Amino acid sequence: MIAYPLLAAAAEHHGPLSMVHFDAHSDTWDMGDDLNHGTMFKLAARQGWVVPERSIQVGMRTPNPETFGFRIVDADELLDRPLEVTIAEIRKRVGDHPVYLTFDVDFLDAAFVPGTGTPVVDGPDPRQARRLRRGLSGLNVVAADVVEVAPHLDPTATTAITAATVAMDLLHLLALARRPG
Repeated sequence: MIAYPLLAAAAEHHGPLSMVHFDAHSDTWDMGDDLNHGTMFKLAARQGWVVPERSIQVGMRTPNPETFGFRIVDADELLDRPLEVTIAEIRKRVGDHPVYLTFDVDFLDAAFVPGTGTPVVDGPDPRQARRLRRGLSGLNVVAADVVEVAPHLDPTATTAITAATVAMDLLHLLALARRPG
């Protein structure tokens, strides 16, 4: 749920945000007004912090029939077409709007990130995810997070190393967005 207050702060500073969300779960479940890790993006949209029509959720593998206006690129669609098609779709969807980029490590196939609370099979591998992130260079990324890392569930430290690489890539995108002209 770390994304919820970060979205609030970013929206307060930058106005309504586009969101690029990499995850196996939409986190837009309709559970009333209770804030939890399954409802935060629905509630952020309801607050006006995130504009669903300018946002995209990529890699979903847990079906949620209600999209709340977000564009969903599920894992099958993502992996059955060239990654460049998804990158182009993300870029078109968010345009030059301020972007909040959120990366849940369970976006990746469970074989690569066993140290997460909700691992899901049939996701992309780290190389595919890195290509996606690098393809977002030049977007107006104003804030980002990496979530669902549970190192105690992974004695190999693979999840922590992967999450650190994701964080480095996100910092790179943030730095590029702030670089003058």
